[in-house]
Amino acid sequence: MNHQLLTRTECKAMRGLAIIGIFMHNYCHWLNPVVKENEYQYFQSNTDWFRQVLSAPDELLPMHLLSFFGHYGVPVFLFLSAYGLVMKYETSADGQSLQRGRSGLEGVFSFMQHHYKKLFKMMILGFVAFTMIDLMTPHSHHYEASDIVAMLGMFNNLLPHPDAIIWPGPYWFFGLMLQLYLVFRLFIARRHWSWTVGLMVICVALQFCFGPESEELNRYRYNFMGGMLPFGLGILYARYGRPMDLKTHAALFVGSVFMIFWFSMSFIGWTFVPVFICTATISLVKLFSMRPFQHINKALVWTGGISAALFVCHPITRKIFIPLSRQGDYYAGFLLYIVTSVCLAWAFREIIKRIPIK
Repeated sequence: MNHQLLTRTECKAMRGLAIIGIFMHNYCHWLNPVVKENEYQYFQSNTDWFRQVLSAPDELLPMHLLSFFGHYGVPVFLFLSAYGLVMKYETSADGQSLQRGRSGLEGVFSFMQHHYKKLFKMMILGFVAFTMIDLMTPHSHHYEASDIVAMLGMFNNLLPHPDAIIWPGPYWFFGLMLQLYLVFRLFIARRHWSWTVGLMVICVALQFCFGPESEELNRYRYNFMGGMLPFGLGILYARYGRPMDLKTHAALFVGSVFMIFWFSMSFIGWTFVPVFICTATISLVKLFSMRPFQHINKALVWTGGISAALFVCHPITRKIFIPLSRQGDYYAGFLLYIVTSVCLAWAFREIIKRIPIK
């Protein structure tokens, strides 16, 4: 196990890249002329549409790319969460492995309580602010009492038709993350690597039992099974990864980008795209640490520092500015959304720090 596989700065830069993809994707894919993604289900029509816009690019090409690929910031967050869990719970102060035994590892209830509070502290401010803005703007969502309880309890992913009841939509991530914390504590923490690999294989294999466009696949991928591949990869990388030189990272980045595009063209390949998203992100961040890219790296690190706040607040600004883009001023609305989201995220970060939840 190597502490320097990813430094704190590099992890922040990776979070910065991930949140940029997520919050820009979550705006672009709401615009009718823009290509739609394959996130929870695989629609061949979306892939064909993406091929078409690549063969005949228009002025919305940047939005097409962000809409189609931006949601892959989620696997990067899952990878980093798993990496962080190993560093925290499986490594001693002197860097030695703690994969054997349970000393220093909280009980299941205490572990889950701690991580639920951490997620709740992040979510609650954004949820309260969003519901007020949502009710004051056109086309507000109709909440059922059970939906609100499920949102606050972070078990809404388990309910039927999760994409219809989770609002704002990006908050499905909190329920997913809580499930993965439980999986880590019960089946992965300080256990043999075969537990992690076994879970990855089982979850991927079961996914192939569902139709590419089926509601069953949609519900499956809304839960921990759909995120087990990048999460497990983060566990294995933290335990067994080895440092590589910059030339290797450059080659890995180019190869990963090629695989991302190629594998996205089929249902089977699409299942494994998160692996190459993670390797591409790691390599890109390593390359950005070079002197010529230091300004880009600093910007990514800063963005990574507000990533949690940006995640919870961007649905608010999207609801406000999306009508402007839908009226035809695509980039005007998009730029206003970006600027206000970043500024609001900075303010949210300061408020979240002061929420008295320990």
